[in-house]
Amino acid sequence: MKTRPFDPAEYLDSDEAMAAYMTEASETGDPSFVADALGVVARVRGMSEVARRAGLSRESLYRALSADGNPELATVLRVMRALGIEVAASPTHQKVA
Repeated sequence: MKTRPFDPAEYLDSDEAMAAYMTEASETGDPSFVADALGVVARVRGMSEVARRAGLSRESLYRALSADGNPELATVLRVMRALGIEVAASPTHQKVA
């Protein structure tokens, strides 16, 4: 059987789909998956344009959002702002000790 790599970018065809993808990624609690998801959405929107709006070089953005990247929170927030995505907090309904 011949397979090809799955690219979620092929399915992110609206702002709502991108927001839902980012929400699902953040709910995993996995920082590297969240960074990767930001990279996927940035590719959909155009990496060069997102980098420009975030005040980063394209290479820096690719590096920060790569599988080996570990972007600083400030970078993540700048990229999210450039993508028109905001962070929203809600209670988890777990007791805090």
